[in-house]
Amino acid sequence: MKKHKFVRQESWRYKKLKVNWRKPKGIDNKMRLQMKGWPPLVKVGYRSIRKGRGLHPSGLQEVLVHNVRELSEIDPIKQAARIAATVGFKKRLDILKEARRMGVHLLNAPRLKQNES
Repeated sequence: MKKHKFVRQESWRYKKLKVNWRKPKGIDNKMRLQMKGWPPLVKVGYRSIRKGRGLHPSGLQEVLVHNVRELSEIDPIKQAARIAATVGFKKRLDILKEARRMGVHLLNAPRLKQNES
C-alpha cells in the first residue's frame, strides 16, 4: 500500500512555508472543512497495518551494519542490512562480499564497476 504524503496548507503557494504537516485551524479554512479539490487531512484511517509498521517496503526489518561482525548476527529471512554512512569504501567491499556469501539483502549496496566486482 502506498503511503500518502500529507502537506501543509498552501505550502505549494508560498516559498516561506515548508511542506511538513501542520493542522489547519482557520475558521473558514477550506482544507479543515475538507472541501473538494484540497489536500486530505491526517486521519486515523490512513494508518498502516500493525504487522507492516517499521518495515522496509521489501517487508524486511532494517538493521544498521558497521562491520562484518554485525553482519553475521542478521537473520537473512527476516532482516535486511543497511551499511552505515560512516563506513569507508574498503570496509563496504568486505561487508558486500560477506553479505553475498551469507545471502543477506543489502539495502544500500555500493554500485561497482564491472571490473571491481
